[in-house]
Amino acid sequence: MLRDLVLRGTHQSYDSLLSGYKFENYAFTKLRSIFHARTGKEFTDADYESWGIVNADGRLTNAGALLADESPIRHSRLFCTRWNGLDQAHGMMDALDDMEVSGSLVILLQEGLDFCRRNSRKMWYKTPDGRIELPDYPEDSILEGLVNALIHRSYLEIGGEVHIDIFDNRIEISSPGGMYENKPVQDCDIMRVRSRRRNPILADIFSHIKYMERRGSGFRKICQDYSAQYNYREDLHPIFYSDSYDFVLTLYNMNYGMENGAMEALHQTAPNCPKVP
Repeated sequence: MLRDLVLRGTHQSYDSLLSGYKFENYAFTKLRSIFHARTGKEFTDADYESWGIVNADGRLTNAGALLADESPIRHSRLFCTRWNGLDQAHGMMDALDDMEVSGSLVILLQEGLDFCRRNSRKMWYKTPDGRIELPDYPEDSILEGLVNALIHRSYLEIGGEVHIDIFDNRIEISSPGGMYENKPVQDCDIMRVRSRRRNPILADIFSHIKYMERRGSGFRKICQDYSAQYNYREDLHPIFYSDSYDFVLTLYNMNYGMENGAMEALHQTAPNCPKVP
């Protein structure tokens, strides 16, 4: 917390500080390719400096070091686990799947999304003119949650990593560092939380590559994506929690415990829900 206060006092952010790494020793092929894939534009050499990745002397900023294909910042990692059951209690088989990811933040994001996809399902049933899809989780909510965890985490905490923990009934995405202004998020109106960016250069870069919006509406989008799902209920509303050390987003599995009676109720109201051809 003291290191964070020092940075604020000097009007600097962690991602804007110069690292000890030289640009010439690192590649950014993943960043360049994803920028082209998502925008249709070419990444130019001038973008490295204008985006805050490198300075005029060829030194990487911390943002640049975090985005290099082989990121030298070792505590920038993602740990993913699909637990067997509803908690991490030891049993005959603790985990069904796990993965550790390092490298560029773009790689962490994409690998994390792939892990969630392969450990979740999409139920559906036919209707006379199409079908109704019932995903376990809205994919856009997972994307927003993971982007927030990677971009807004505290990189001053050495030894802290972003975690994705998938249980039978929920996904928990946790990251080091609480809310930037230190107010617990559970004490805030989620739909009116002001955007305060701990790592503004990273946030701008992820805005350039169309993974987040500059106006900071991530929390609101997560809630809206959930409420727009046909199998959504109020008790499945996403939960946001933070303290001085961590931020945790809980996304509930909307198909967990779905029994025949609940599915029959969905069938009865099928004419009112969106159809997928």
